[in-house]
Amino acid sequence: MPSEHAYWIHDLSPFLLPFPDNPLGIEGIRYYGLSYLIGFLGAWILLRSYNTHNRFSIDADTRSSLMTYLILGVLLGGRLGYLLLYDLAAFAANPLIFFRVDQGGMASHGGILGVFIALLFFARKRYSIFELGDVIVTLAPLGLFFGRIANFINGELWGRVSYMSWAVIFPASPQVYQPAKGIFAPEPRHPSQLYQALLEGALLFAFLQWRFWKKRPPVGQISGEFLLGYGMLRILGEFFREPDASLLLGMSRGQFYSIFMVLVGILLIGYARRRQ
Repeated sequence: MPSEHAYWIHDLSPFLLPFPDNPLGIEGIRYYGLSYLIGFLGAWILLRSYNTHNRFSIDADTRSSLMTYLILGVLLGGRLGYLLLYDLAAFAANPLIFFRVDQGGMASHGGILGVFIALLFFARKRYSIFELGDVIVTLAPLGLFFGRIANFINGELWGRVSYMSWAVIFPASPQVYQPAKGIFAPEPRHPSQLYQALLEGALLFAFLQWRFWKKRPPVGQISGEFLLGYGMLRILGEFFREPDASLLLGMSRGQFYSIFMVLVGILLIGYARRRQ
């Protein structure tokens, strides 16, 4: 087993700009919040580019309205999804913890469902939900990418124990007794946040952009491909991630919930092809 000195010890600050003590108790600008801002800004820029290049017609006012729906869908769905899917007991005991966003807790599955519901309301009398969905899913991996990078910077959602040369020691991870030193200390772990940033974020983004800009498949198919692709890549990434909640049927919760996304994605692809 390599010496602990062979591994990088995570020492990144979660704050881009820490604030001095103040009456409001605001600690500073966090990378996690910044990741959401960058993701939404990237989505805005892409939507404008789609309009400019005649790939999806949406004027500035409509784009602003759509972004409002997307932001609400991501934030409300992500927060509620986390509480329902990962911390139901605490939520049932105190529903007001929904508003304790300072304590963290967002679920990507909930955010995706929240966006879908938001799009149902937005699309009425404006767009086909399938056409709109094919556009929005090409934006989603941006937010997933920056969100996972922020998870890594925060030193949270770490991976399983690993002794690969690129493993990282996260000081906040569980400590185990090390007989050689006679102390308790954290073990090196997979930087699974970065794995997921590359898989669910960069790789999926590149694929969906290629599908969107090249010859377009039947309406609705890109949405299905996103659900299928995200579900499969999330299941793969979870093999390297330490489960942050109790298992379901021997699987991490991320894997369990992703199975349903894979199934819906397959059904949606089949429906889009038959509909054509």
